[in-house]
Amino acid sequence: MKLILFDVDGTLVDSQNIIAACVHGAFTALDMAPPSRETSLSIVGLSLVEAFRVLAGPEAPAEALAQAYKDAYNVLRFDPANDAPLFPGAGECIARLRKRDDVLLGLATGKSRRGVRTLIERHGWEGVFSTIQTADDAPSKPHPAMILQAMEELRIGPEDTVMIGDSSYDMAMARDAGVLPVGVAWGFHPVDLLMETGARRIVNSYTELEPVLTAFLSEPSYLPA
Repeated sequence: MKLILFDVDGTLVDSQNIIAACVHGAFTALDMAPPSRETSLSIVGLSLVEAFRVLAGPEAPAEALAQAYKDAYNVLRFDPANDAPLFPGAGECIARLRKRDDVLLGLATGKSRRGVRTLIERHGWEGVFSTIQTADDAPSKPHPAMILQAMEELRIGPEDTVMIGDSSYDMAMARDAGVLPVGVAWGFHPVDLLMETGARRIVNSYTELEPVLTAFLSEPSYLPA
């Protein structure tokens, strides 16, 4: 049995509009100058408080900014302009993988448990993921705790685990947990940064990802070139 862990924002879900809008709303709510859209999206993957420490500095009111972000989200999520669809092929990939009897699926995300519940309900993914690790359950990425907890929970070793993500935080987390890091090129961090932080393979679409996962599942000690 092998374990495939997915990041959410930037990997499964194209959430850039709602994230950028909520970061802007959080800063303006506290009468602070908001960062650029590019800078706002660069912290996707971190837990909210840690993300605002990065965006606003260690002396900034990170907890207050995180709460303002949540408040903004509760309003802005109803705006169609802030829709967060699945990336092309993501749903189909998950549907095929869940039918296999040699794999367990999991999530390792900077989202809250509440955010993950909403995602699962929206896409009919109840019962799909055998382990769900969120920002409420572990230290922020790139700390490896999410992956370590997932493996311990399912009794699967690092040699049988792969982490798929779009950010340097995902790659560093996977590297430090001793699992196979696979980066996706369509997310929030550039490919060069993914490689620098440990990615062993970069894929440009879910069409490219599935053969990588098939090889990982079928070959003992699979390591991409």
